[in-house]
Amino acid sequence: MPAYVVVQIAVHDAATYERYKELAPPSIAAYGGRYIVRGGATEALEGTWRPPRFVILEFPSAEQAQAWWASPEYAAAKALRQASARTEMLLVEGLPSAGALP
Repeated sequence: MPAYVVVQIAVHDAATYERYKELAPPSIAAYGGRYIVRGGATEALEGTWRPPRFVILEFPSAEQAQAWWASPEYAAAKALRQASARTEMLLVEGLPSAGALP
């Protein structure tokens, strides 16, 4: 079952965060992940939520997403992100098949 890492990011050190953006993608791919959303424009349809930067990653499973997050391949990038931005991050399980909506 797919799983999604949903991230709200407020960058306070743009130069360091740019280095993070170079290092993170190979580690994501190594665990079967891919970007679904990567910092595009957002628009609140209801409420007042205005994330400064928003990212969604898709992984084949929650286990692979967790393995990526805790991996040595992601460790250096994670340290850069944590030093350069304030992050809210969730792991969300997806539906068994994207085409199987009720």
